[in-house]
Order: sequence, then C-alpha cells, then structure tokens
Amino acid sequence: MADKKIPKSNGKSAAREDRLKAALKANMARRKSQAKARASTSVDGKQTGKSEG
Repeated sequence: MADKKIPKSNGKSAAREDRLKAALKANMARRKSQAKARASTSVDGKQTGKSEG
C-alpha cells in the first residue's frame, strides 16, 4: 500500500493510530512465534502440517 500522509485533526485519531500500531505489533509477534513453533515441529518430524485422508 502506498504511504498516505493524513493530517491529524485531533487527539482521537492519534490515540486510534497508537492503538492500531500496538495491535499490529502484537499480532505480528504472535504470528512470528506461531511460525517458529510450526517450523520446529516440522523439523522434529512429529507433525507435517498435512492431514491424512
């Protein structure tokens, strides 16, 4: 996405932006740890990530 500069008109948008940044950071950290866990289980050979059927 293109970085669009939106002028902040009031404190509410700044607070919202801070909340969104924090949520995004937490989400990315969670996804990173999940990917790390999946990678370690597939290396161990215990779980391949594919279902049999």
